[in-house]
Formats: sequence, C-alpha cells, structure tokens
Amino acid sequence: MNRAASPHPTDDLAWFKSSHSSDQGGNCIEVAAHPHAIHIRDSKDPDGPALTVSPAAWTRFVAFAAGADLTAV
Repeated sequence: MNRAASPHPTDDLAWFKSSHSSDQGGNCIEVAAHPHAIHIRDSKDPDGPALTVSPAAWTRFVAFAAGADLTAV
C-alpha cells in the first residue's frame, strides 16, 4: 500500500462510484483503475488524498469483501 503521493496523476483518471451509491451523500468511495495501480478516494472529498494499491491487493480486497475463498486468489 502506498500512502505517499501517487506517481500517477489522478486528475486524468476516470473515477467510478458504486452503483449502490446515491446522490444523497453518505459514505462512499470512488475507484479509478490504472494499468499498474488502483486509486481510491472519498467521494465527498475528490480533491483530497487518494489511496493507491496494486491491482493484486485490490483483487484480494474485493474477494475478501465479497466473502470469497482467499486461498484461490
């Protein structure tokens, strides 16, 4: 996990919000994929910091969140 500034400019990324999210506020993240990194930010603070993780780390996180068997990932 990289907590430092991302080496990839995040201004030109296509950010996506969950389809379960609404325009009514609440807790939501936005995700932008880059070939070598996944960027994650708070949808309420798009100019704030972005967390950057490897595609492998993101895949494991999504599998964990979905309750998948992590021994296969």
